[in-house]
Amino acid sequence: MAQVPNLIPALPEIFLAVAAMALLMLGVFRGDGSTRLVSWLSVAALVVAGGLVLAVGGPREVTLSGLFVMDRFGVFMKLLVLLGSALTLILSMTYVEREQMSRVEYPVLIVLSTTGMLMMVSANDLISLYVGLETQSLAAYVIAAFRRDSARSSEAGLKYFVLGALSSGMLLYGSSLVYGFAGSTGFDRLAAVLAAGSVSTGLLVGLVFVAAGVAFKLSAVPFHMWTPDVYEGSPTSVTAFFAVAPKVAAVALFVRLLIEPFGSLVEQWRQIVWFMSVGSMLLGSFAAIGQSNIKRLMAYSSIGHVGYALVGLAAGSELGVRGVMFYLAIYIFMNIGAFAVILCMRQNGRAVEGIQDLSGLSKSHPMLALAMAIFMFSMAGIPPNAGFFAKLFVFQAAIEAQLYVLAVIGVLSSVVGAYYYLRIVKVMYFDDAVEPLDRAIPAESRVLVAATALFTLLFFFVPAPLLEGAANAASSLFAG
Repeated sequence: MAQVPNLIPALPEIFLAVAAMALLMLGVFRGDGSTRLVSWLSVAALVVAGGLVLAVGGPREVTLSGLFVMDRFGVFMKLLVLLGSALTLILSMTYVEREQMSRVEYPVLIVLSTTGMLMMVSANDLISLYVGLETQSLAAYVIAAFRRDSARSSEAGLKYFVLGALSSGMLLYGSSLVYGFAGSTGFDRLAAVLAAGSVSTGLLVGLVFVAAGVAFKLSAVPFHMWTPDVYEGSPTSVTAFFAVAPKVAAVALFVRLLIEPFGSLVEQWRQIVWFMSVGSMLLGSFAAIGQSNIKRLMAYSSIGHVGYALVGLAAGSELGVRGVMFYLAIYIFMNIGAFAVILCMRQNGRAVEGIQDLSGLSKSHPMLALAMAIFMFSMAGIPPNAGFFAKLFVFQAAIEAQLYVLAVIGVLSSVVGAYYYLRIVKVMYFDDAVEPLDRAIPAESRVLVAATALFTLLFFFVPAPLLEGAANAASSLFAG
């Protein structure tokens, strides 16, 4: 008689999946006029899922025949994913109404995508890794093309889907090679096999393909090519979502994949991560300089930030993983705040995306300009903003691991990247407005801009809770 698996560690995922189905039925019976209600209920579902994550989290527990793991690392990263999804969903409510995109499927698809992200974070097998990745991606393909009357949105969804299918093929091919040469797809079994010294060239090739498939979701160089077009073409609220929650989930997946099953091969995979990190930092710094569309600029910015996060992973140490987690937590607040400002960019009721459209913002919207300046200074890594400490910890981990060249490249690329962040500040404060932005700003945007700006600016007063949480979570990956 088959033994019933312990479903308690997977309660957040189960709850979100059931909630998504219930919200979809509610939307079907009440019609598109209930979109805001379904959106708020979706936010409530994400909050409840966060409570369940805290309730079931604790010591490492593996269930579902070894496919699913729950530990302190999973708790920390899942809370970041849920926070990012909930905040972007709140931001998008007024935007989708103004842009005639107000349909109940929108919040439901975000909930379904978030369910896949939680599965990604807790994957303990290459098979469950793939299932979680595809659950997240399939919903993301749809919301990228959600504005059906826009050729740009349809193009963004198509590009994302085609290139996503390519990355999935690479991931599956790599997984088959790993299974063929190691005899297992389970992370625990792979760790035992590799620790015993059974490493072949075929296994390393499989690892490269798996890493390439995951790197696509990270939009790390050289698998970044979809990011600028998809970010620019997707509705702005969708771009905000893509820039936050899926990034965090993909980095969490990459960290668990490399540290747990392939932790004994750190010298081999470090070369791959080193290359992706350097490429992402340099491309993110230099390619963004000539951009005139702020969403496209944020796409290159996100590629650069992934590069900085990978600096900590390249260290392959507990300190490095702590730096990655700390960086992602800060990254969420900086990006949510910046996209909240971008969503407020409207002229005569029409959404605008040009960097020059921010000209004169300090005169027409002084508090909005101040908040945007804080986010730009933080992304550039200028103290005492939170972004400075995020970069400090990942560079510190690289130096501890004697990756001096990587740390130096990171610092230099950060200096180059400061140029285009400061250019936005210059446009807001020193350029004259041709046509000022509309005065009306949604209440939820005002609240989120203020909250994220205060967190980013004043973080250095109370950094201990976040640092301690990241340290405890990172230690759980190295406990074995």
